[in-house]
Amino acid sequence: MLKHTIAAFCLIATTYTATAQTLFTYGGQPVSTTQFLQAYQKNNAGPKNAKSLQEYLDLYIASRLKIQEAKDLKLDTLPQMVADLDNLRNQIITPYLTDQYAVNKLVAEAFTRSQKDIHLAHIFIATKDLTADEAAAADKKLESVNEALKKGVPFAKAAQEFSDDPAAKTNGGDLGWITVFSLPYELEKLAYSTPVGKTSAVYHSKAGYHIFKNIAERKALGRMKAQQILLAFPPGADEAQKQQIKKLADSIYSRLLKGDDFATLAAQYSNDVISAAAGGSIPEFGVGQYDPLFENIVFNNLKNGQLSKPFLTSYGYHIVKRIAQVPVLSSKVNEKGMEALRSKVESDDRINSTKEALAKKILNSVPFAKEAFSTNELWAYSDSVLDYKTSGHPLTIKSTSTLFKIGNETITANNWIMYAQTFRYKSDGSGIKPYTQLWDEFVNATALDYYRAHLEDFNDAFKRQLAEFSEGNLFFEIMQRKVWTPAQTDSASLQDYYNSHRSKYVWSKSADAILFYASDANAAKDLYAKLRTNPATWKTMVAGTDDKVAADSGRFEVAQIPNGNKVPIAKGLVTAPVVNPGDQTTSFAYILSMHNSPEPRSFAEAKSMVVNDYQSDLDKEWIAQLKKKYPVVVNEKAVAGLMGKK
Repeated sequence: MLKHTIAAFCLIATTYTATAQTLFTYGGQPVSTTQFLQAYQKNNAGPKNAKSLQEYLDLYIASRLKIQEAKDLKLDTLPQMVADLDNLRNQIITPYLTDQYAVNKLVAEAFTRSQKDIHLAHIFIATKDLTADEAAAADKKLESVNEALKKGVPFAKAAQEFSDDPAAKTNGGDLGWITVFSLPYELEKLAYSTPVGKTSAVYHSKAGYHIFKNIAERKALGRMKAQQILLAFPPGADEAQKQQIKKLADSIYSRLLKGDDFATLAAQYSNDVISAAAGGSIPEFGVGQYDPLFENIVFNNLKNGQLSKPFLTSYGYHIVKRIAQVPVLSSKVNEKGMEALRSKVESDDRINSTKEALAKKILNSVPFAKEAFSTNELWAYSDSVLDYKTSGHPLTIKSTSTLFKIGNETITANNWIMYAQTFRYKSDGSGIKPYTQLWDEFVNATALDYYRAHLEDFNDAFKRQLAEFSEGNLFFEIMQRKVWTPAQTDSASLQDYYNSHRSKYVWSKSADAILFYASDANAAKDLYAKLRTNPATWKTMVAGTDDKVAADSGRFEVAQIPNGNKVPIAKGLVTAPVVNPGDQTTSFAYILSMHNSPEPRSFAEAKSMVVNDYQSDLDKEWIAQLKKKYPVVVNEKAVAGLMGKK
């Protein structure tokens, strides 16, 4: 729980530059009408009128004085204060670390692409982890592909002849239908930028060369819910084994037609372990996720609730029951659907492009200066540290050498080595990244780290949120020290205050009573009925309510007793239940005895009232002292203008 909620009225009181009319100053520091109104609108839950404005202005001025005193006492440097602010910073920073404009563009792009499916064919030439001779051969193969396509060789034939995708030998490179999120983002961009009937430009990914052909387009089919029974071929299965599996598939299909339960048979026979455990239900899927034949049968050959005959794919025999087709999100007005799309975008590899864009934006917006060093020297130094290789000549770079400066920070060769040690290996486990790639990643990562550490300089909303929390904590801490703790713990001062104000603490007409509080209306009604017949056994009755009713005994003024001002209060009375409209709790009372004449309250009986009054007086005296230390000058003309605004 945030401590500063106790002092809600001071939370927006951040140190803005007074860009609007000055409303008041304290110790020479200006506070604008805009700043005050922001706090008033946010924290005043009651009616907004001239009276509430004046009351809030008094509270607001007092809060500014107290927070300033806390700052002058250096309370914001206390270890706990620093730790609390740092913890909050880490909790709230994540949403601010993304370029929301770039994310919004990706969401809009994903929505547009989701409206259509593309029938795609693919030629792939591998270039990953090749020797120099193998890389030259791959480039030559690419030339052959381009020449063949220019001469009009059908794409499928070229794929069969040249593609390194083994499936292309039989399917001519046909990938089936794809839609948004079906492919890695870089390849999705290539697919959706290729006109229907056309062949794409060559794209070189980390894996190799890609060429797409957009065979056809259609309105997106959406997603599918289905159940399946998969009878998979075991590794190295011969024809006889495949025939046995086919017979089993036919037998299961026959049983399903006769009414056997699909989920039961899936659990018993399906080799898809995950879906078998769910009665054959497979996760909702879209086009481009499964074997094209599988998708074609489910999307195009079946109706909702219909069962397929056993069909063969490279995995084995499938029996599928189509459950329901989920249409594609068709309107940006659908908030729930758009939020789901945004979540998918943010968890997809495409989000990395926003980080790169943000890094570039940072590097363009803050001072960035690269030192004049030789990259070859840096790579040699890196080899010597990371792989213990000697360069054969004295190195000009050492751990303390400056590589570049960003903002007010200096980045050294040691920073580079620490990053390289952690991130030099490729995520797919295929080896070490080239230094040039690693360097670009290092510069971007450094820019993002700088942005994170200095986010207050880039984002006003983040800066305000931290300031609100910090000042709320300061307000709580100084109130605790100056008012709340002294008022609660200074027994001698409390006793003196009671003795000096004894006439204030008098019992009016009151009663010794048991007050009952129930969160359950029926329990309250039942207990009330029982108490009216035999109230002396109230303890036993309350114990039998299973904690649905709580009881509090003591002396209470008539106004504190439920219905006390509405009916004559007398010994032995059980008052009628009253429902609290705020929390819907029910309360009533059992009157033990009456005190009809005013009587002085003892110190023990008046203590809570004494604490409150003493605390209030301490606060008033302290504010008066603070106003002398930080003189307050109010712009009465500006205040009058505010009162007219309501």
